[in-house]
This record gives sequence, structure tokens and C-alpha cells, in this order.
Amino acid sequence: MKGIAQWFMLAAVASALGGMAWGIQMSASGDHLLSPAHGHLNLIGWVSCSIFAIYYSLVPAAAEGGLPRVHFALVIAALLLLIPGIPMAIRGTSEALAQAGSMVALASMLLFGWIVLRR
Repeated sequence: MKGIAQWFMLAAVASALGGMAWGIQMSASGDHLLSPAHGHLNLIGWVSCSIFAIYYSLVPAAAEGGLPRVHFALVIAALLLLIPGIPMAIRGTSEALAQAGSMVALASMLLFGWIVLRR
């Protein structure tokens, strides 16, 4: 694996490790209040990024050009907004980061859909 596929896989592994550590912390403390954020980290970070990495690895032509890099940037931005944004929303601080992260996550999936359709 190389190029953008490798970057997606590295993001996936980092997300999995973070999600596992967070899950262990929640289990040890007995406080599962932030489990929705933990779930989003695992789903978007570990699962989706792994799927993106595998797709780009299996379809190298799809990994060419600038769109896959934009796709990667959008996914990372979505994670950076959602992971603190969901806890903020749960705690009643603000929903703005979670809402922004959701829109960026949607944009990243729409772009991925476009990348898949054009190949």
C-alpha cells in the first residue's frame, strides 16, 4: 500500500488505537456518556478510512489526481470537528462543531461517491 491509500490506512489505525483507548477508559470509569463520539471515531476513523484505503489500493487509477487528497483532508477535518464537537453537544456547550463536522463528513462521502462513479 502506498500513496493516498497508505495515508488513509494510517488514519484508520490511529483512529482504531484512539477508539480502543477511549473505550477502555469509558469501561474503567463506568462513564459511557461520550460513547456516541467514541462510536463516530471508530466508524468514520477506523472503518471508513480502512474502506477508503482498500478502495484506493485496489483501484489505483482512482487514487490519482487531487480529488483523493481533498477527500483525505475532508475526512480528517470531519474527525477533528466531530470528536470534540459531539462531547460538546452532549454536555450542552455548543452543537456548532458537531454540526460542522457532520456537514464535512457528508461532503467527504459525496466526494468519495463521485470518485467511485467516475472510475
